[in-house]
Amino acid sequence: MTKQSSPSRKSWVFAALVLASSSAIIGGTAWGVGNAARDMFLFREEEEEPIVAGGALDRIPALMRGNQPVAVTSVVRQEPRRQKPPRMCEMSSNYFDGLDLERGRAPGYDRRNAYVRNFQSRRGFLTDRELKAAHVAWRYFENFTQENTGLANSVGNYPSTTLWDTASYIAGAVAAYELCIIEKPDFDQRMMRLLTTIKGLDLFRGEMPNKVYHTQTGEKVDYTNKPGEIGFSALDIGRFLVWMRILKNRYPYLANTIDSVLLKWDYSNAVDEEGVLWGAFVDKETGETVYAQEGRLGYEEYAAKGFALWGFQPILAHRAEPFLTASIFGVQVPYDGRDPRVFHSQNYVVTESYLQDGLELGWDMPHDDSSPEWLSTDGWRAEFADRIYQVQENRWRQTGFMTARSEHNVKGPPYFTYDTIFSDGYPWNTVTPRGDYVPDHAAVAAKAAIGMWVLWDTEYTDALFDAIIELYDPENGMYEGLYERGQGRVEIFTANNNGIILTALLHKVQGPILTPYTGNTEVWYTAFRDQDIRQKRNMPDPPTQADWLPAIRHSVQKEADF
Repeated sequence: MTKQSSPSRKSWVFAALVLASSSAIIGGTAWGVGNAARDMFLFREEEEEPIVAGGALDRIPALMRGNQPVAVTSVVRQEPRRQKPPRMCEMSSNYFDGLDLERGRAPGYDRRNAYVRNFQSRRGFLTDRELKAAHVAWRYFENFTQENTGLANSVGNYPSTTLWDTASYIAGAVAAYELCIIEKPDFDQRMMRLLTTIKGLDLFRGEMPNKVYHTQTGEKVDYTNKPGEIGFSALDIGRFLVWMRILKNRYPYLANTIDSVLLKWDYSNAVDEEGVLWGAFVDKETGETVYAQEGRLGYEEYAAKGFALWGFQPILAHRAEPFLTASIFGVQVPYDGRDPRVFHSQNYVVTESYLQDGLELGWDMPHDDSSPEWLSTDGWRAEFADRIYQVQENRWRQTGFMTARSEHNVKGPPYFTYDTIFSDGYPWNTVTPRGDYVPDHAAVAAKAAIGMWVLWDTEYTDALFDAIIELYDPENGMYEGLYERGQGRVEIFTANNNGIILTALLHKVQGPILTPYTGNTEVWYTAFRDQDIRQKRNMPDPPTQADWLPAIRHSVQKEADF
């Protein structure tokens, strides 16, 4: 119970003396003075603030913390909560007339470090051309999802997957349902089979999901798809957590199943007290588990937001620092400042992580469920994304090379390339995971092109769209991309490419894919409160406003540097 401050006590004594004097003058009796003093004593007691169970003054025990609601902007700031949009086939013909898109606002940061972008996203119903591409992209998952496990192959017929690509499958399924390509029975059956399988997966050394699983058996495998365990990826897990939160918020009837999947994992080595994300691998000589900081600028912050959506506090992982910039075609392109020679991890600058943040989260903070679509509350992420876009348009205008850079698979060796805007000190550097220079594999990535077309409504992205939108095999899905040097299509089909393309097309119709949570308490926060499991596995309490990731403004490009 709080005590009143000294000025309040002084005011009370003064009031009592005045009242006592008045009573003596009027009535001349001790009875009046005594009555007044008693009344003022009672008045003083009534003004003291009571402790209410679960209120601000209540030091609630750990056992009960899970019953507290998560602090979000709609509650803290008393703002209207965003609403889940209807499926495309359920929208009225004038649906988009009433949206608060606020085009024409001056770009820049506001006082809370939210950002109004230099560009607008495309919004509207899908045209026949776009809907055809959506149907073809979904065809990939119809072909390459395993019936017995519900897992989708990462690449074509190869029966292997990661949590990253599993999230891409979930993204594809959500988009297919919301765009009315599939109906609820099919969607529910797919999601329940998938979630049941994921809950039953054998974890890497009892902690977190292994980096790779066999899609036909659900067994842990290595990169050659042979039985074994190789560690876990904090980045893959972060992306998976984004889509678990999207799935849970949009479809509350799946909430208990989703919570039961995540409650099985041990997060004690994935997020540390300073908010750094850690992955794990197996030392080839000793066989011991080695934990290493994971993530570089772009992907690290996106994954951090996935963890934050479930109450973790990845504060350092969400910051851009340490970062540097490289001046390329008049744009200060941000890249991770950690030296690869020291930290043994490359700092690839690609489009994908910024695209995913924009398409899925609207470049908003994890605690934001009320801001308008035209305002990105994780401001620096939106501002950096605009730079990532602008440098690619500038390259096209100054060299003629159509540019939409991202990592992508290729058919045959080296099987995978990082097709970067900047890496290893060089712009437009295309390299293998080993660091070999492979310029012939530079390509217009289909997922990057369609994603950029949705998020940046410009003449340039119109050209990208026309180059990519019919780049498909009607029976297998969208091709990975179009080679930059004229070798034709990147003739391979992947879950990530088709999932992101479906996500982009859904964003055109519905805007950012994450919708607000509409419940109160969650099993994720209440489970195991009568045991010590939560503490041992580093499971979070429901976040309060004090736990919010800070919205930080980083260096801003103010003028072109040619």
